Amino acid sequence: MPGMKTAGESFERLYSIVRRLRAPDGCPWDRAQTPLTIRGNVIEEAYELVEAVNEKDPDHIREEAGDLFLLGAMIAYMYEETGAFSVSDSLETISEKLIRRHPHVFGEGDGKPVKVDTPDKVIDQWNQIKEKVEGRRPRDSILDEVSRALPPLERAYRIQKKVAKAGFDWTKAGDVWDKALEELQEAREAHASGNRDDLEAELGDLIYSMVNVARFLDVDPAVALHRTVEKFGARFRHVEKRMAGLGLPMSADTMAQMDEFWNESKRLEG
Repeated sequence: MPGMKTAGESFERLYSIVRRLRAPDGCPWDRAQTPLTIRGNVIEEAYELVEAVNEKDPDHIREEAGDLFLLGAMIAYMYEETGAFSVSDSLETISEKLIRRHPHVFGEGDGKPVKVDTPDKVIDQWNQIKEKVEGRRPRDSILDEVSRALPPLERAYRIQKKVAKAGFDWTKAGDVWDKALEELQEAREAHASGNRDDLEAELGDLIYSMVNVARFLDVDPAVALHRTVEKFGARFRHVEKRMAGLGLPMSADTMAQMDEFWNESKRLEG
């Protein structure tokens, strides 16, 4: 397209905007931020990008990807301000890492690519390069490869995938379902006992077992849960709208009417 900027030109524009926002006469809000204060924004924007991808909406994806680019640039620039490293250093680091860890694409110095023909082999090669070429200390456990900073649902899912790859896994779907039912019964018994600590532990086991069911059946539990939350939100908004239309309060006393509208929303979904 005529007049279209290159990726480098567009990033340079973003970088200059970040610098302007952080300047002494820039934006008070942006100047007040630190890597610690905006780390939550990174998680939030990442989820919003996932939501846009799920919606398969290119315009929304473009916007949300831009938000993540902004946060990455903003955090790197904050460290550039302190002299720890520059934005350019960060970009060069990831570029060098990608080339180094993809010898099957870029070659090993002689320009001749190494033959790696499956995703699993790529991952194995990636880990070997981290240890043998980059000198990173081998992990004490494969579980150490899963970040503790991940939200619990995602961390549970990734841990289960790691141990399954090591052969520590169920062999039949029926057994995974049975384990979930076992954990459900134990959670109910903990509730009946009145012991809050036991209840928390058993509910954790139940949730973990359901993550395992999803993982075993090749379903990403975070995506599945996100879908359910969105579905619940759409139905509840319908209930709110219908109740407001009749001038009825939303309370336990009008639960029967709200339940009727809830079922109505389900029927309208087709």
